[in-house]
Amino acid sequence: MKRIMSVILGTLGLLIAALCIRQYGKEDGGTACTRQLFAMDTVMSFTAYGPKAEEAVDAAMKEIERLDALLSTGNESSEISQLNAAGSFLVSEDTLKLLEEAESILQSTGGLFDVTVYPLMQLWGFPAGDYRVPTQEEISSTLSLVDAAQIQIEGAQVTLGEGQQVDLGGIAKGYASDRVMELYREYGVTSGMVSLGGNIETLGTKPDGTDWKIGIRNPEITSGSGSGTEDVLLALEVENQAVITSGGYERYFEENGETYIHILDPRTGYPADSGLLSVTVVSENGMLADALSTSLYIMGEADAAEYWRIHGNDEGNSFELVLVDTSGKVYATEGLRDKIEMKDAAQRLEIVER
Repeated sequence: MKRIMSVILGTLGLLIAALCIRQYGKEDGGTACTRQLFAMDTVMSFTAYGPKAEEAVDAAMKEIERLDALLSTGNESSEISQLNAAGSFLVSEDTLKLLEEAESILQSTGGLFDVTVYPLMQLWGFPAGDYRVPTQEEISSTLSLVDAAQIQIEGAQVTLGEGQQVDLGGIAKGYASDRVMELYREYGVTSGMVSLGGNIETLGTKPDGTDWKIGIRNPEITSGSGSGTEDVLLALEVENQAVITSGGYERYFEENGETYIHILDPRTGYPADSGLLSVTVVSENGMLADALSTSLYIMGEADAAEYWRIHGNDEGNSFELVLVDTSGKVYATEGLRDKIEMKDAAQRLEIVER
């Protein structure tokens, strides 16, 4: 016997679709709740199982909306926009935590994860979609603003370098998915998942006790050119982990026969040209996975693999990788050896060992 309740709410810029089902007699407490939300410029989906699944998803969605209002560079009243406008600002605990984590990853990646890259993103037109190829002179001038090491943090007071602006988009969704998992646990959810525009994080196993199976997109298929399983390159089996992918196919433009992707190398000011098409990071720490997926993409296969050898077992911050290069070859670190399933058995797969 099932009771189905669906709620669809529409407001300006907001889409919520809800489906919560009561399944009597199930050991998980009986309730499955799935909802969707448009926030952080992407469609998000929430799934939770348990007696308080609906309350958990409600709380998670409210938290996402709160973080979006706090961190969006497109919202003039957001905390990040106020920091960028004033140059110095007393920030919230969330923003402070993100900036401190960003500083740590900046150091470990040799400057490749730099939240002050925002002026460069604007120069190329990626935030607003008014794409253009800037001149070398413009890039060189803007590069002088890109140096997150200049950010000063004293307590909760954050001060940027002269002319600097920050964008936490490279780490915010991972932080948001971590917060969703925390809320799920607070409401007694033991099985759940959230997808924030493709950034996925899981809690526990599926209700039947099996691992979650997460599909990784084939980066050689551009947006809109495929559908359904045609887009899937491989699947990963995960439990209590985030699976976050960065790739040039996510946002790019073409001009005079050249393709320019949105992942910019803070060393050169140009789109990253590392020989990789996508990087997937699997970790219990969604915030870490989000930041590393971008910075390791810029590194390239060899340096990313070496970074994993050095940092992949860091206490509380362990992670595994799936790398896809421009030849179509797939590299997976050894911790995923028994967790990866290639859609095409003939696809080249190399296990990266320590």
